Amino acid sequence: MWKTIKSNWPVAIISIVVVIVSLSEILNSNRSSGTKFTSSLSATNDTGWVSPSLYTDFELEGEERNLVIYGSDIIANTSRYLGPHGSVKAISNGMNCQNCHLDAGKKRWGNNYSAVYSTYPKMRSRSGQIEGIYKRVSDCFERSLNGTAPDSNSREYQAIYAYMKWLGKDVKKGVKPNGSGIGKLEYLDRAAEPGKGKIVYAKYCQTCHGENGQGQLSLAGNSYEYPPLWGEHSYNDGAGLYRLSNFAGFIRSNMPFKQATHDNPALSTEDAWDVAAYVNSQPRPKKDHSQDWPEISKKPFDHPFGPYADSYSELQHKYGPYKPIIKQKEEMGKK
Repeated sequence: MWKTIKSNWPVAIISIVVVIVSLSEILNSNRSSGTKFTSSLSATNDTGWVSPSLYTDFELEGEERNLVIYGSDIIANTSRYLGPHGSVKAISNGMNCQNCHLDAGKKRWGNNYSAVYSTYPKMRSRSGQIEGIYKRVSDCFERSLNGTAPDSNSREYQAIYAYMKWLGKDVKKGVKPNGSGIGKLEYLDRAAEPGKGKIVYAKYCQTCHGENGQGQLSLAGNSYEYPPLWGEHSYNDGAGLYRLSNFAGFIRSNMPFKQATHDNPALSTEDAWDVAAYVNSQPRPKKDHSQDWPEISKKPFDHPFGPYADSYSELQHKYGPYKPIIKQKEEMGKK
């Protein structure tokens, strides 16, 4: 036995070195991220939503499975099917749904779809009506994708619906699980500043999104690998991310892409607000939102278009500071 080991000592030494280096990297990685190194059997404290997987779902089958798979692909590659050069129809601007709903709507705090099926239909103040999932999807196409709504009878919409239903299949009706939607940020005591945000953008964002916010097309040229953040191919001013609190929260939890997480953000709270202000100060398509929020007292504090039930300007509603607006809104609600 000793002779065998002695004859293979170079291989043995290399193996030992590889193991030591690997353990060292794991330990250092966990130290730098602030994560304690624990056994893989340790229970996690996070009880939030976890996306189901098609690889482990053996109950989903037949046409329903086909629809879910197709729906997932449409969300990830919307432009391939429904973009300016879409193979099915040209009804959107070239962005993909997952540009705003990360990992095809499966990422925690990445504007995911976990609560869609459990909370719709519901009353929405923006329209002043009870909305179903079709209206919600239509809004995304008309606002975030600056296009037109898909036909509710089309296979494409049926696939999107099936996919959203499947993602929320384990969520109880009426429940919005932890990690759904977008994380909320602390409000600044000042207005968000586009000028400061421009500096943050140049440092952290323009490598992927371009100096002029134009984004980067995929190699196939039929969709965006990194979406345009302003300009004619970006979301219009009626989109949810045009509200600064939504966009700043999305940035803080997810950007720079694949570097930041909700628990380990890369940007400070102030940087997130400022860079959101910079991006949303740039030119983009317009949306007729004259019919939005028919009851103006229901308008969010950061909706940037009047009229308002309070005394604050459009500029302050767009960039803040928001605390005085929120305080007045709360006081008015008590009367």
